Amino acid sequence: MPRIIPSLWYSEKAAEAAAFYASLLPNSRLESVTGLPADSPSGPAGSVQVVEFTLLGRPFIAMSAGPLEPFNHAISFMIECEDQAEVDRLWNALSEGGVIEQCGWLKDRYGVSWQIVPRALGEMMKDPDRARAKRVAEAMKHMVKLDVAGLKRAYDGA
Repeated sequence: MPRIIPSLWYSEKAAEAAAFYASLLPNSRLESVTGLPADSPSGPAGSVQVVEFTLLGRPFIAMSAGPLEPFNHAISFMIECEDQAEVDRLWNALSEGGVIEQCGWLKDRYGVSWQIVPRALGEMMKDPDRARAKRVAEAMKHMVKLDVAGLKRAYDGA
């Protein structure tokens, strides 16, 4: 059966980024760092690093291969968190040295976009009572880091 494996191109520090992400998430690890054995448009043999890593049990590949295209919001990684403590921990770690954005989005110090989201948000947004869901969406628009209690208050109409 085929697999889909996200592949990330870093201008530099792919192994550092992969090790950092793996340190934050359970069932995650740095698998290998291998120098490309042949010359490439990005540099001589050995200068391009191919990094294999696992995040939350899912395989990823990254390369340190020099500048190409910067990361942007067209691709991001959303982490569903169980509670506010997990939102806070991941938000604080991933945003350090990065750029904080609106609605639970941030760019980490390596330029990758992340959405740090409480699992309850998805449940509230899918509520058949669209007025409740709208209140949650409106509350979220005014948040930077998502606040579970604030979302719940909006959901309850408080």
